[in-house]
Amino acid sequence: MSELTLNNGVTIPQLGFGVFQVPPEDTQRIVEDALEAGYRHIDTAAAYRNEAGVGAALAASGIPRKEIFVTTKLRNGEQGRAQEAFQNSRKALGLDVVDLYLIHWPVPSQGLYAQAWKEMERLYNNNQVRAIGVSNFLAEHLDSLLESAEIVPAVNQIELHPSYQQAGLAAKCRSLGIAVEAYSPLGQGGDLNGHAVTAIAQAHNATTAQVVLAWHLAAGNIVIPKSATASRIRENFAASSLVLTDEELESIGALESGARLGSDPAVASFTQM
Repeated sequence: MSELTLNNGVTIPQLGFGVFQVPPEDTQRIVEDALEAGYRHIDTAAAYRNEAGVGAALAASGIPRKEIFVTTKLRNGEQGRAQEAFQNSRKALGLDVVDLYLIHWPVPSQGLYAQAWKEMERLYNNNQVRAIGVSNFLAEHLDSLLESAEIVPAVNQIELHPSYQQAGLAAKCRSLGIAVEAYSPLGQGGDLNGHAVTAIAQAHNATTAQVVLAWHLAAGNIVIPKSATASRIRENFAASSLVLTDEELESIGALESGARLGSDPAVASFTQM
């Protein structure tokens, strides 16, 4: 599995496994399937309410801790108490150190993300997290954060898939040394049915999901597909060995339609509590 080096020298497996909307009671089993398939990067969040299941899977796997990269995120409604929130996540995960901790959404109406970032910088400086970053931050949120930040975020996790590529935001992140991480990388399945993707899949004897994931990997994105099915989990992981031609990559890139599927970070204000 290829790894990317973040702006503080920490390496992260480029292909990870996400557990958004995975029920807590199913999380341990599904994460164990992912670890068995070869994933060594697991992405969760306090808002998903399944950190404990992730932790149980890590403990049951027998895989050395240093071989697994774990990401979790600060809940929106806890931006004013990031230290306490982090300790609750760390305890649920059963970890001494979390590899990557993200502000889940900027929630600009709260006006708290810069304060939360200061607390996350303290966690980083106290060696409780190996890297800190953000999620769903638009260019204006990054600009505002960097006015007072001492540490540049290592990652910005954003909605990104062939039909919604956020090319300007991705370019800005990379110019600042911020790695781009794609969630909803398959467009919630909507990007798998176009002629370009299906034709490429047939040419490579691959699944359409593998083709889109290979496109992400070629672009340098960190990518976190999710599935509850063991066979699909294994299939998605195999995307790491699929190499597409420049022409094929361009044809997938041409699927851009500007259609966001999730909430708009400029106005999203839910607490996740």
